[in-house]
Amino acid sequence: MAFKFENLRVWQKALDLSDEINILTRNFPKDELYILTSQIKRAADSVVLNIAEGCTGQSNAVFKAFLNYSIRSGVEVVSCLFIG
Repeated sequence: MAFKFENLRVWQKALDLSDEINILTRNFPKDELYILTSQIKRAADSVVLNIAEGCTGQSNAVFKAFLNYSIRSGVEVVSCLFIG
């Protein structure tokens, strides 16, 4: 059974972003493993997870709030990339 969020293009793109971040962070210095690497991976995963969680049949207002959380996590990913 497919979940509703699996059909959302934004969720699919966020999943691609998470995959790309996982690949990219393999090249980060080992001394960043528990600092920047961990932070950027958690932020990228948070984008995906918030979209999915918000798409659970709740009200549009709740879904919008979760999309806003995803946007904030996306900004965190971008900021981590600049730091990296």
